Amino acid sequence: MRRLAGKRALITGAARGIGLEFARAYLAEGASVAICDINIDAARQAAEALGEGAIAVRLDVTDQASIDACVATVEGAFGGIDILVNNAALFTAAPIVEITRADYDRIFAVNVAGTLFMMQAVARGMIERGQGGKIINMASQAGRRGEALVAVYCASKAAVISLTQSAGLNLIAHGINVNAIAPGVVDGEHWDGVDAFFAKYENKAPGQKKREVGAAVPFGRMGTAADLTGMAIFLASSEADYIVAQTYNVDGGNWMS
Repeated sequence: MRRLAGKRALITGAARGIGLEFARAYLAEGASVAICDINIDAARQAAEALGEGAIAVRLDVTDQASIDACVATVEGAFGGIDILVNNAALFTAAPIVEITRADYDRIFAVNVAGTLFMMQAVARGMIERGQGGKIINMASQAGRRGEALVAVYCASKAAVISLTQSAGLNLIAHGINVNAIAPGVVDGEHWDGVDAFFAKYENKAPGQKKREVGAAVPFGRMGTAADLTGMAIFLASSEADYIVAQTYNVDGGNWMS
C-alpha cells in the first residue's frame, strides 16, 4: 500500500533540487503533486517529466496575489490540498558589516514571509474542508545556530523553526500537523553558489569549502536530496498524526538537538 495514496500535495520551489525530489517521491507514494515555482518553464518541464499526477503552477512566494492564485489553482485542479511543503528558499552570506538591508529584505521575504503566508493560504482551505492536513516547512541546521558569515540566512531559518512551533500549536486544533525538516549540507547545483560566497569571504579556491564541509559530516559525506525524502514522506503520512510542531534534523549527524 502506498503511504500517500489519494493525497494532494503542493510543493513550493519544486522545479529542481530538493523540491523536485520530494515531488518524485510523493508521486511514487500515490499522491498528486503541484510543482509550484517562480520559474514556470522549469516547473512545466519537471511536471511533464514526472508524468501523470503532476501539474505545474507559477508561484512567487513574495507576492500575496501570486500565493492566492497558486493555491486557488491547485485547489481547483485537485479538489483540495492535503499536504503543503514550504521548500522555496534563498541563501546569502556576508560579514556582519557588509550585510545590506536589501539582501536582508530579499531573504526574509522568501524564507520567512513566504513560508508564513503559504501556510496561511493553504491552512484556510484545509480548515474549511474540515479534513485536516500536513504542512512541512524546510528549516536548516543553520537555523539551530549562528554562523559567522551567514547571519541573515541563519536568522531566517531560525524563524522558520519558530513559525513551525507556533503554527503547529495553533493549527493542530483543526487537525493540521505542522512540522519541519532541518537538512544539513545538501549537495546540488545550489551549492555552487554557496561555495562561491565562501570562496569570496574565506579566500578559498572554488570547490574547497564544499569538500571541507562534506568531509566534516559525521556520516562521511554531504547529503543528497534523496536522503531527505524518507522524512518528507513520513511527516506527510498518517504515521505522523501525533507529531506536532517539531523540527527534525536530517543531516548525517552534523547537529544534535
